Amino acid sequence: MSDKHVAVLMGGFSSERPVSLASGRPCADALEAEGYRVTRVDVDRNVASVLSELRPDVAFNALHGPFGEDGTIQGILEYLEIPYTHSGVLASALSMDKGQAKHVAAAAGIPVAEARVMNRFDFTSEHPIEPPYVVKPVREGSSFGVVIVREGQSHPPQILTSPDWRYGDLVMVERYIHGRELTCGVMGDVALGVTEVVPTGNAFYDYDAKYSDGGSKHVIPAQISPDVYQNIQSYALKAHQAMGCRGVSRSDFRYDDRFSENGEIIWLEVNTQPGMTPTSLVPEMAAHAGYSFGELVRWMVEDASCLR
Repeated sequence: MSDKHVAVLMGGFSSERPVSLASGRPCADALEAEGYRVTRVDVDRNVASVLSELRPDVAFNALHGPFGEDGTIQGILEYLEIPYTHSGVLASALSMDKGQAKHVAAAAGIPVAEARVMNRFDFTSEHPIEPPYVVKPVREGSSFGVVIVREGQSHPPQILTSPDWRYGDLVMVERYIHGRELTCGVMGDVALGVTEVVPTGNAFYDYDAKYSDGGSKHVIPAQISPDVYQNIQSYALKAHQAMGCRGVSRSDFRYDDRFSENGEIIWLEVNTQPGMTPTSLVPEMAAHAGYSFGELVRWMVEDASCLR
């Protein structure tokens, strides 16, 4: 038993609200089972006054997307002097910005794909780079707004300049990397196991593949050579450290082994708020390392602090 009062922050008002609720609920249930006093907080714009009144010992951050993993809620928690889980203000803001994070990763010696950040209204009838390429909102997660432009496509996707686009004006255009989807979590200063994610329906690991039951198959440990496995772990830990992440993070990679076993490894991004749903990757990686779900969330609460 613990006398700690934990506020589980979930919901929020970004595109990723459903993901956050799906993460927060099992975390809150598991923390109660571990003996903590838990308050579930569905975050709105009054969160500072709610937390100021509640005065929890720890805030467990189960928010996703803008305002939850971009340094915003972390700044509020710093002002209120409430210890919190996951990464701090700077690491969260940096990791959320795909363009800036890529610069930091490259400077740390992590292999990244060629890319450029541009305003979506600067797209013309000409491709900004040679297809195939991927267009990603600079500050979204869970694959929201990701558009793949295939080889042979005659012009850039029209959705980018459409009034229906809801993901901000800045986008990153990145060379499309063929190959397998690999991912590796970090817990503290230790890289967890490497998982291969195999989408069962779509060829792309999109929102449904990530969060629907049976949307993807997770193979852990990934069936790759020991050298590649260790390189992925090394790059995940290096990215975690270069961004200044704390608690748990997860780095995503593409591995193109079409032409040789060692192939090409490309780091895509680091997630400072990896999903904690029943189908999520980090809880599986922690289980592979011997941690139950309850032990994982307990570790995260006991790791919480301010000035992270």
